[in-house]
Amino acid sequence: MSRRQRRETEVFSLAFLDCICCGFGAIILLLVLSEFGVPMQLEQAKADLDGQIAKLQQELYELRGTSVVLERELRGRIEQLSEEQKRVARLRGDLSAIEGKHKASIYEEESTKKISETLEAARLALIEEVRTRQVSSHQRIYDKPIAGVPIDSEWVVFIVDTSGSMQSQNWRYAEQKLGEVLNIYPKLKGIQVMDDEGGYMFSEYRGKWIPDSPARRKVILKLFRGWQAFSNSSPSEGIIAAIRTFWTQDRSISLYVFGDEFTGPSIQEVVDTVDRINRASGTGERLVRIHALGFPIPNEYPQHTSMRYATLMRILAARNGGVFVGLPEGESSARRSVP
Repeated sequence: MSRRQRRETEVFSLAFLDCICCGFGAIILLLVLSEFGVPMQLEQAKADLDGQIAKLQQELYELRGTSVVLERELRGRIEQLSEEQKRVARLRGDLSAIEGKHKASIYEEESTKKISETLEAARLALIEEVRTRQVSSHQRIYDKPIAGVPIDSEWVVFIVDTSGSMQSQNWRYAEQKLGEVLNIYPKLKGIQVMDDEGGYMFSEYRGKWIPDSPARRKVILKLFRGWQAFSNSSPSEGIIAAIRTFWTQDRSISLYVFGDEFTGPSIQEVVDTVDRINRASGTGERLVRIHALGFPIPNEYPQHTSMRYATLMRILAARNGGVFVGLPEGESSARRSVP
């Protein structure tokens, strides 16, 4: 019994040891097999990793290059943006300056306009005052006509017969009357001296007004004394030329005709021509006044103005708001002969 039990126990022990050995062998076999497969996998894994690393490095290099390019572009854009911002700032400054100038110009324009309006109002008031005083002064002057001729204009044209009879016997007399007419006017706006042919004593003022001043009046009288021009003893040409040249709607003009005879072919023709050109269309009013002074004819007894000249100028003066005055022979002592 005991021997049988011992044998059974030994048999179980050997089997157990076999199992244990088989287990260890299997484990060793697994370890051997594992040791042969791991290096290949590791080698492959290393190769794969190296490839991935190289690829990633290449991508990194590319990304760095791209980053550098983008950084350069960004810097360029930043610099460009900075320049644009500076330009915008300059433009804003210019705009602000322009707006300031515009506001200043508007203010200056408004100020100038106000000043101009004030000056214009003052000018108009001064003109009105001067006109009022001139009217009052003229009213006093009209009570003292020269040789019976009323003084009623601010623009005066003298038309003088420069013929031989006037030059030889009546020239100093005409100079005296010219001075008297000028003296009766305190201030004229314009003067002109023409011969009976329509020529000008001052050629530089042809077709223009001579400015009035004391010095200019002295020059007129000085040049008048030695003035000689061709004349046909017919004042019609000078009258027509003066009306056509100097009349304007805003001026009050008077013509003063100095002469002693009329040698033209027709008195009526002259009267009709003057009527036609010296009449305002529509109103029928005369454009200029025509006054005339008749000087004595030399070497006739009794001395008197030519009947044809007197007839012509009486008609023209009466029809054109003026006065004809035949100067008396008693004043002939003022005459002088001009060589």
